[in-house]
Amino acid sequence: MLLFDRQRRMVLDELVATYEERLVDRRVFLRRAVALGLSLSTASSLLAACDGGTSAPTSIDVLNVWSGEELNAFARVIAPFKKKTGLAINLESTRNLSVALTIRLRGNDPPGVAILPNPALMRQLASQKHLTRLESFLDMPTMRKDYPTEWLNLASYQGSLYALIYKAANKGTVWYSPTHFDALGYGLPATWDDLLALSTRIASSGRYPWTLGVENATASGWPAADWIAEIYLKQFGPDLYDQWVNHQIPWTHESVRQAFQLFGQIIGGPHYLAETPQAVLNTSYTDACYAPFTTPPQAYMDYLGDFAAGFITSRFPTAKPGVDFAFFPFPTLNPKYMNAVTGSADLVVAMNDNDAVREFMTYLSTAQAQAIWVQLGGATSVSKAVDLQAYPNMVARASARMLLNAAPFRFGADDQMPFNVERAFWQRIQDFILDQSQLDTILNALEMVAQQSY
Repeated sequence: MLLFDRQRRMVLDELVATYEERLVDRRVFLRRAVALGLSLSTASSLLAACDGGTSAPTSIDVLNVWSGEELNAFARVIAPFKKKTGLAINLESTRNLSVALTIRLRGNDPPGVAILPNPALMRQLASQKHLTRLESFLDMPTMRKDYPTEWLNLASYQGSLYALIYKAANKGTVWYSPTHFDALGYGLPATWDDLLALSTRIASSGRYPWTLGVENATASGWPAADWIAEIYLKQFGPDLYDQWVNHQIPWTHESVRQAFQLFGQIIGGPHYLAETPQAVLNTSYTDACYAPFTTPPQAYMDYLGDFAAGFITSRFPTAKPGVDFAFFPFPTLNPKYMNAVTGSADLVVAMNDNDAVREFMTYLSTAQAQAIWVQLGGATSVSKAVDLQAYPNMVARASARMLLNAAPFRFGADDQMPFNVERAFWQRIQDFILDQSQLDTILNALEMVAQQSY
């Protein structure tokens, strides 16, 4: 402070007096002090002295599961916030977020912010009083204007908002090459019957209509579970879907059986897959998604979430969106639910309640912060305030529009189930791929796990 000139020292003294009278809050004090030329650390120390030794936070730990390109993209997102506020953001990545959170909570050292993979974990943490109610500081009229009600409900627990949906994925997408389709005169199927007819037409010409791979190390099986969830929602609607997810109906219910059987029409279709059932289990979902885009194509369709676009463009960097690759919406099964879509999302939650965390969460809720990752590619925002023109190409825009217009949207079924049920689902769907005749045994086994887990 000895380096301050007289005029700035007078302003600073007035600011200190104003803060001590509680006429400005911590954030305003820090901003004005930094504007006067103090470093953030010096301003924080001065603030601590005013508070009798209680220092304002100067950094935020953000626990997440991102790595590689995703982590780099998020670093780009937070760069403007760091520059504006001077706060340090410590990005802590982990392969097992649940374990890392448990360790930190037991040590009474929660991260300031955590990025969760599903709403089930958010609801668990909220019920245990580990999360901050976001409506205590966010501008809720703006939130309700910017975000569809269904997405706000997904991020809420017992009527209170506890999370921001920052990065969503659309799992209602079937990937294909418009160039390859046009060359053979294939039209886009609108209904399930259309899909089967197209599949049979492709197969009858000696080509393979489908590619499928479900290998993903300890998470193997989830791509097939996504098939079941999308089929179920499109056929039976949101009410029965929620009952299934919450085990209010058993796994042996006729609706669950029918969803498996419809999936079986694809994996058991004559000449529908080049891979044998065992090969499907041993092929990664990323490798499988390349097949429609080779020359000549090894297959013509792949059902996978909209994150497939990133895999496709990484393998085929010159591929043109809308020309060499695109998607069509998962076909209609029941006309009542033709716009239903399943998907996933990363949920941002506040685990500390202080000025720094509040300011950071407010920033992440804005269209400015949402649009940064959107423009980079590989992320979909469910904020209506993000201009669709921010998306890098027509395929990404179409996926975002589909999510925003979903009626209804539901989170992937397996991601909302208890851990033991989720893992059993993944394993048993692999058993079904190997032998569809075992469906009754598979559903009975899943029901036994569910009865022990809910």
